[in-house]
Amino acid sequence: MEAVFRVDGDRVIVSPHAAGPWDPGMQHGSAPASLAVWAAERIPTPAPMRIARVTVDLMRPVPLKVLTLQTEVLREGRKIQLCAVRLRADGVVVAAATVLKVRLQAETLPPDVSGPPVELPSPAQSPEDPAQFSNSPFVRGMSLRAARGKFGVKGPGAIWYRVDRPLVEGASVSQAVRAVVAADFCNGTSAALDFRHWTFLNADLTVSLAREPVGEWILLDAESWIGPDGAGLSMARLADSLGYFGRCVQSLVIDKR
Repeated sequence: MEAVFRVDGDRVIVSPHAAGPWDPGMQHGSAPASLAVWAAERIPTPAPMRIARVTVDLMRPVPLKVLTLQTEVLREGRKIQLCAVRLRADGVVVAAATVLKVRLQAETLPPDVSGPPVELPSPAQSPEDPAQFSNSPFVRGMSLRAARGKFGVKGPGAIWYRVDRPLVEGASVSQAVRAVVAADFCNGTSAALDFRHWTFLNADLTVSLAREPVGEWILLDAESWIGPDGAGLSMARLADSLGYFGRCVQSLVIDKR
């Protein structure tokens, strides 16, 4: 399968597979988020580290055109690294991310401090959810299995996500990238409004990871709250086959179609 991005130095060639559901000329939020995490993971660290938190601000609609990729270390330390990733289109910042990494250090912990188990059907036990109402090329590069509810249907939902399409040409999909890609589907997993009559795109995404996930499937156990003044909130617990490992939050912008 053709990858979503091809990176040549600081130049990013964007394929049509990046397009999202809101506008055919605009990328799905998972696409620039995955690119930001991929870039952050390639910044050297003074000691072995993993990503603990990602925040992506979608400053403007991210277009389906050539992007410029910039990275910067904001704080370098023995225990943490904070770095920034910026994506520019025609010289204008369209997405800006900060990524926090923490030092890897094995600890012997009490057995009762692990995250709670998942008491929902596994991917193998959950029916496929093709999200047929969505014409998004990026969504077509994913597999969805509904543990509770259905994608895009009103109400809280719990859906397993798997990345099927390569994201960056020549690069494998890391576990942190899998988590962030799934997390940007939070508003569709727990739609609080009818997709046919409303848009509720996210202006940002924050993902925090207590540990690195395992396996290809990521569960979003999600809900959304909508305020009376054009804003809303989507949030989810993230899980894998071992249990819950993280949380994500999106700030939503509400508009009538």
